[in-house]
Amino acid sequence: MAKLTSRGRKALPKSDFAGPHRSFPIPNASHARNALARVANKSPAVKAQVRAAVHRKFPSIGKGLINR
Repeated sequence: MAKLTSRGRKALPKSDFAGPHRSFPIPNASHARNALARVANKSPAVKAQVRAAVHRKFPSIGKGLINR
């Protein structure tokens, strides 16, 4: 996964985040996969929000996870 510094994170637009309060940055595919892995222990509502955002930005990632 590419390194994301705090300065780089602050410079990302809102559309590069999945989840509430800029909690899961998804500027590239590796960060998107990581967000899906990290959201596994969150509430169902947050899971759905993150999965939908990842699917919108990267349709091929998490394809089978949308309806779970």
